[in-house]
Amino acid sequence: MAIARHGSGPRATLDAVVSQIHPVFMAPPLAASGFGAVLGGVGSPELAVLHLGVAFAALYTAHVKDGLVDFHRRGEDDDHPLTRRGCHLALAGSTALFFAGCIALALLVDPLAALLALPGWVVAVLHAPQLDTTPLGATLGYPVGIGVALLGGYYVQTRTLSTAAVAFAAVFVTVLAGIKVVDDATDYDYDRSVEKRTVAVVLGREGARRVAGALMGAGMVAVLALSATGVVPRGSALAVLPFVAVALIARRADPETATMLLVRASYLFFAMLVVAVWFRPLAGLRLPDVTALGPYTYLATEVLWGVVAVALVVRADAVWAAARTVAACYPFAYVWDWYTLSVGVFSIPMRTGIDLLGIPLEEHLFMLVVPTMVVGVHETLRELDD
Repeated sequence: MAIARHGSGPRATLDAVVSQIHPVFMAPPLAASGFGAVLGGVGSPELAVLHLGVAFAALYTAHVKDGLVDFHRRGEDDDHPLTRRGCHLALAGSTALFFAGCIALALLVDPLAALLALPGWVVAVLHAPQLDTTPLGATLGYPVGIGVALLGGYYVQTRTLSTAAVAFAAVFVTVLAGIKVVDDATDYDYDRSVEKRTVAVVLGREGARRVAGALMGAGMVAVLALSATGVVPRGSALAVLPFVAVALIARRADPETATMLLVRASYLFFAMLVVAVWFRPLAGLRLPDVTALGPYTYLATEVLWGVVAVALVVRADAVWAAARTVAACYPFAYVWDWYTLSVGVFSIPMRTGIDLLGIPLEEHLFMLVVPTMVVGVHETLRELDD
């Protein structure tokens, strides 16, 4: 039986096999593997190339399996270059290459390096028709594969996993899950008709947009927090700027255009993180030392964030809601604060020393600012959704 559905002979067979190499689909996971190697110092370029090859074999397996299921079993796609037999042979070849690469990783690095590569192949084989029919499976399969590729690329260089590597992997999974939610919305009508339960089908298009925005926003905030605390290179914060700029433009686009924009934004995000890790810009930047204010340090920070909180509730016309929330929370917060301070759970060295009703003045302000901030943020987000 033929391998190619269109044409015959070696050239047609080669074209059909090569057609399953999709650069747009494969670039992010391979880039993640390379990024992991860069993060690990690229002590062994040969091992970096080997891990890239193993990741490529898993990605090729995923694409061929998707085509086999979507065209030959479901009848979902209009065409496919490979026959059913061709798909099976391509799967056998890519799987053989994958496990040959895993054996090489086990011998040249250690067995854990091979085990870190294995989830990529498992996700590839199970994505269709098992994982892609559930909200979590359809959303997280591809991003998790990318996160695992990053960890594997790092591990083969260092033979260990660092907090920075795990943090970056978690950020990639979170951000790319958001992009995948937007992407799945492009097939909303069809997925609904075949009972494929993506996030868009379960929550609707607008609900999916909110989930996607929350995931991508959480990823960007995590990068800023990790950069500020020095868990990842400080220059990583610069990668947030182009992604957020493109995401704001994509917010008002249709799902197909938004996906195209966000995928390209993720490429910029990857590239700038590589620059941040390789060249370490902002490495000498020190965080401002607010303790220069001495005993007024805590008070000054509360005044700053208090102004922000009040501005949010005023803008959202939620002053009364904030006041009620503060009034409801304050008695419980006061008792808990008094108790924890009394038994020595924590201390506040940078304060004025002024006490009121048995606790520092600053703690009273804290119990006013926090609920006000929560209400202000909540109402602002609801206004944006509307």
